[in-house]
Amino acid sequence: MIVLDTHVWVWWVSDPHAISAKGRRAIDGSITGSGIFVSSISAWEVALLVARRRLELTMDVGEWIQRSEALPFFNFIPIDNAIAVRSVHLAGPLHNDPADRIIVATALTLGAPIVTRDKRLLKYAHARTIW
Repeated sequence: MIVLDTHVWVWWVSDPHAISAKGRRAIDGSITGSGIFVSSISAWEVALLVARRRLELTMDVGEWIQRSEALPFFNFIPIDNAIAVRSVHLAGPLHNDPADRIIVATALTLGAPIVTRDKRLLKYAHARTIW
């Protein structure tokens, strides 16, 4: 079981070779294992990036997200109250980006590592990361 950071989800769909070899192995293993998990905040981030023209997709953002949802090994984790509160009370120093904090809280709640290239998350000692 792994949690994908938003950029890794985008890369996995559009350009898997942008992901490190270790990250791709973790993703491949999770496809045949316990699955891939993505916080619903990542759907918000993708939609926001598209709306701000910082990300261009080959189809409507809603359809793009639905195609991921349709994969049997792909699971979106809603932001429930426990994850929301946990994101505010993370141990140790972590920057204030709400999306990253929710992704970290989601991974901690699931007991799963985060596949990310984000240097700030890779340095965060209280969550397991893969890159």
